[in-house]
Amino acid sequence: MNKAKAKARINILKDQLNEYSYNYYVLDNPLVPDSEYDRLFRELQSLEREFPELHTPDSPTERIGAAPLAAFAQVQHHKPMLSLTNAFSEEELIAFDKRIKDRLKSTQEIIYACEPKLDGLAINLLYEKGLLIRAATRGDGITGEDVTLNVKTIKSLPLKLRDNYPAILEVRGEVYMPKQSFLDLNKLAHANNEKVFANPRNAAAGSLRQLDSKITASRNLAMYCYDVGEYSGARFANSHSEVLACLKEWGFSVIPYAKPVKGIAGCMVYYKDILSKRDELAYEIDGVVYKVDNIEEQRDLGFISRAPRWAIAHKFPAQEEITVLEEVDFQVGRTGALTPVARLQPVNVAGVTVCNATLHNMDEIERKDIRIGDTVIIRRAGDVIPEVVSALLNKRPATAKRIHLPKKCPICGSHIERIEEEAIARCTGGLFCAAQRKAAIKHFASRKAMDIEGLGDKLVEQLVDTGLVNHVDDLYKLNLNQLSNLERMAEKSAQNLLEALEKSKITTLSRFLFALGIREVGESTGRVLAQHYGELELIAKASIEELQSVHDIGPVVAARITSFFAEPHNLMVIKSLRQLGIHWPKVKKESKDLLLSGQTVAITGSFTEFSREELIEKLQALGAKVSSSVSQKTSFVLAGESPGSKLDKARELNIPVKDEKYLKNLLI
Repeated sequence: MNKAKAKARINILKDQLNEYSYNYYVLDNPLVPDSEYDRLFRELQSLEREFPELHTPDSPTERIGAAPLAAFAQVQHHKPMLSLTNAFSEEELIAFDKRIKDRLKSTQEIIYACEPKLDGLAINLLYEKGLLIRAATRGDGITGEDVTLNVKTIKSLPLKLRDNYPAILEVRGEVYMPKQSFLDLNKLAHANNEKVFANPRNAAAGSLRQLDSKITASRNLAMYCYDVGEYSGARFANSHSEVLACLKEWGFSVIPYAKPVKGIAGCMVYYKDILSKRDELAYEIDGVVYKVDNIEEQRDLGFISRAPRWAIAHKFPAQEEITVLEEVDFQVGRTGALTPVARLQPVNVAGVTVCNATLHNMDEIERKDIRIGDTVIIRRAGDVIPEVVSALLNKRPATAKRIHLPKKCPICGSHIERIEEEAIARCTGGLFCAAQRKAAIKHFASRKAMDIEGLGDKLVEQLVDTGLVNHVDDLYKLNLNQLSNLERMAEKSAQNLLEALEKSKITTLSRFLFALGIREVGESTGRVLAQHYGELELIAKASIEELQSVHDIGPVVAARITSFFAEPHNLMVIKSLRQLGIHWPKVKKESKDLLLSGQTVAITGSFTEFSREELIEKLQALGAKVSSSVSQKTSFVLAGESPGSKLDKARELNIPVKDEKYLKNLLI
């Protein structure tokens, strides 16, 4: 391609990509799939590399980041960036409205332009002849830092304006980090043992002030524009609402939910509506801004110091506050997980008095270096449980104490287990611990465990709440009179449950192992253990090293098993269950001569003579491991009617495919 053709193609690509970006970010109306945008973007990159003299500052490829800067230059805004006066109550808003009316000598209700107040970083954009020339932080309102290269990486921001714009134009907006991007960034930082950000605003500010714009480009920043500063030519709008409409036409993403309302009463309705939406928004907001909508009235009202008289920020109740961590308790969840809970000096956060906050787990405590006696930052967002964000190390007293994980469960006294490299510590008294009893009983009675028909979740709740059942063995001590007296339990239903309990006493060792609720011991592991050892007593006495010699038992599973059987409380409940009549036929120990020993099998489709569960049992009885996916390690795929993608994968990898008849022949 010659230079002339390249120039024509580059111009077409730039126009297409800008149009696609405008529809995607401003109109929320994607015109093409991301793959098509990416294809055109790569084509533009390729042409600009081949013809570097054709690369222009408004090219979409400017967003990918440039060479690192040594420092940020200082720049002066054409028109000062003013701050806003804050209001925290309805009384302050009424006083604000009265001042407006008095200055305008008006008795009419004022029309206010209302918009959410983004919790980000204020930026001033300078466009000349439609091209982005410079982007600067607010700074002191007069002078800010030149962050043009970083701001260019924000995909929602137009590098070139659309039609009918002033020759010189300053645009004001807020750079922010979406909530999900903030979570992803901190998750990555945590995984890499790097510093995490306290909140999305700090993350946005830190990302925008990177001297290497490639780092900024990787942070997924966004920007909403909400006003203009200096501009050339005649006035293009008579109201703030019209300014927002013009910004959108020029290609900017404008602040969502902005709208004009009548009077301060309208402002209060708007405030309550936005406050109710706060937690569901994809970005952080910390209040609402009210501006006199009429621009002529704005000019008549003027300014005080560095704030306009015609605008005010109505702040939401603070979501973060400072208090003192006085003590730490450990709560035990239904799965045995221990959660450290901070006991705090009471503090009002987002309109609610907070005395307790979660510390998540010991890893978080150690990472944040939080100690008893510390002055800490507490955050509460909506209905989310309050959390301790960080400790103020400069306020740490000499008496501050480290937080230690308890050695025994605060509920039942069983040992606490914390597997290496796992964040969560757990109580090992799964069959005995009161905190876990409902979850343990529901699991014990489930279809793939003891299969106690008629013992649903609601009945389990009722049995535990009335004190009839404290541990799983108590189920087999229930009588007709006790059950018949339960709410919504007729005598016939009670009798049916007793019969189901009696029937469940005849089970298998693998089902019983699964029913015990040992972490990591599912149906498959239960069968492997049963076939290898043949007796429950041998499993209970096995060491971690011995267990790891069993097929598919790794160090974590082995540790879970030994911890469970080392707990006297669990052994006591198991002994009681056996004495109450739970038994199983003698297990034929696994033989190395089994037909499918050491083979891995995947199942796909439906079968005429066996259910999926029966197929798994038959294959495992023959020594096979049943896998949920197909890989190079798969020995063969057992395919029935209407097979799925596993069959395609098997053919792709040249894995043998067998049918139901093959299995039946093995079972003869």
